[in-house]
Amino acid sequence: MGIFNEQGASVEEPESRLMLIKDTKAGLSKHRPKTASIPPSSKDDSESSMFMVGGWSPDDPSCLVEQFLTEYNEWRTAARMVRPRGGVAVGTLGGKIYTVGGEDNIRCYNSVERYSPETDSWSTDVAPLSSPRTGVCLVTVDQYLYAIGGHDGISSISTMERYDPKLNTWSKQAPMLTRRTRAVAAVLGGFLYVMGGNDGDAVLNSVERYSPVDGTWSICAHMLCPRENAGCAAYLGHIYVAGGKDELNLEVSAVERFDPETMRWIPVRRMQNKRNEISLVVFSGTLMAVGGSDGVTSLKTIEVYNHESNTWRHFGSMKSNHPGGRVAVLC
Repeated sequence: MGIFNEQGASVEEPESRLMLIKDTKAGLSKHRPKTASIPPSSKDDSESSMFMVGGWSPDDPSCLVEQFLTEYNEWRTAARMVRPRGGVAVGTLGGKIYTVGGEDNIRCYNSVERYSPETDSWSTDVAPLSSPRTGVCLVTVDQYLYAIGGHDGISSISTMERYDPKLNTWSKQAPMLTRRTRAVAAVLGGFLYVMGGNDGDAVLNSVERYSPVDGTWSICAHMLCPRENAGCAAYLGHIYVAGGKDELNLEVSAVERFDPETMRWIPVRRMQNKRNEISLVVFSGTLMAVGGSDGVTSLKTIEVYNHESNTWRHFGSMKSNHPGGRVAVLC
């Protein structure tokens, strides 16, 4: 698995890319980190790669990218994004990685960048969102990217836009029923689910799902606990949500799982660490919790989940901290 950073000449952001001032609100490594071997997969996904993209703080605005290489069992640095920023949404489409929106210490962005693993480079020739925002959800449905919710620098929003890579355009779709920033989203059974987040007044445990067929949203069963900045992944026919911060603004290790047949949430064994701004991904047939913050420090560590024993175990560590960074898996 691995993350790539942009290399080569600097590329200036086009003037048409909007920026909005926010209101005040909250190479090759010479040393191989010790990382456990990747568990065997139930299918042949040896060509998959995992990337940790970005991560930004005023003290460390580096926006590093790392890629995990299974053949060497190590993390290596890759091309950096063009625009250093945190709170960026990360998704994949057509064998490439897209980063959408985000913020630095001053602005929210509406710009979008695309990473090509073949050239290990980032490009900014992707159409921007209709408005600057951070804390967006980004998922892929039927060869389209969906950017959902976020914070525009003033308030949480319910906007959803769909990106068509053939036309290089974003088009607005039916908005969510609730304003949400720092929510999580997953696709399961042809539906797009959005969970938790913050509406500007409170941390949410509400869940809604979108049908791309008829373009409508409907309410689903609430999660067991409110959370924002959590991790989320569809795994073995269920949706898993892990970590984040709760309504008391405390980092959590709690994990829960949604069963689409019973439409119920059930608790899962807690992770070994509390993880806010965690990435939850499926790689090599295994559910992995990557990075995040425990409230004291940004974590480099990774945990893997065993669904048969309902347990988590330590898997290894990335080379660098990625505060607010997100993971993408390319197949």
